[in-house]
Amino acid sequence: MAIFAISDLHLALSVNKPMDIFGAGWTNYMERLQTKWEELVSEEDTVLMPGDISWATYLEDAYEDFKFIHNLPGQKIISKGNHDYWWTTASKLKSFINEKGFTSIKFLHNNSYRVGNNVICGTRGWNIPGDDGFSQEDKKIYERELNRLELSLRSAEVRAGDRLIVAMHFPICNSRGVFSDFFKIIKKYRVNIFIYGHLHSEALDNAFEGFKDGIEIRLVSADHLKFVPLKIVD
Repeated sequence: MAIFAISDLHLALSVNKPMDIFGAGWTNYMERLQTKWEELVSEEDTVLMPGDISWATYLEDAYEDFKFIHNLPGQKIISKGNHDYWWTTASKLKSFINEKGFTSIKFLHNNSYRVGNNVICGTRGWNIPGDDGFSQEDKKIYERELNRLELSLRSAEVRAGDRLIVAMHFPICNSRGVFSDFFKIIKKYRVNIFIYGHLHSEALDNAFEGFKDGIEIRLVSADHLKFVPLKIVD
């Protein structure tokens, strides 16, 4: 019962949004993703997917993208990215999944999930104060996302011997290596593993991966992983 992670699939089965315009690395990305996913992930495994899942604007328009995800092996836990315009209330997301029979998909939204002795928490995150162009509106969203992460972590029932994993779409530090208040929160709750996405192309050059104060931090953007889900827990 392993746990994998991959974000930023940017699926576009129902909309005209070819990803190869972002570079040759995106050529046939869905076929490559499906092949590697089916090679690595079993039905007993779980895949964390922190954001930018579908280019659809409305939830109903994302049907084919969610069908594609559902038909892949394993259970999937999806959280929100900045391009997930289809994202709506928790009740509507749950109703959509139930109505369509996508039983392998769950949403991380002010809540948490247990997978064996692992507890999964998270939120979208946001740009970090001090970043270029950071505005008052950004500050409001940033503070709201801090609260959402606290809500998720408070909902977790962590037992002795558990591993606590946080999945967030945005990075936890900026390109200058300045860590955000999100890091203070995950440190307070003694998180073991932090995964994130969002970064692509040149931004990958300054992405942080490794250990910070005992917390393992991994970047799981699909193109960064060459569309191969990353095993984070055996």
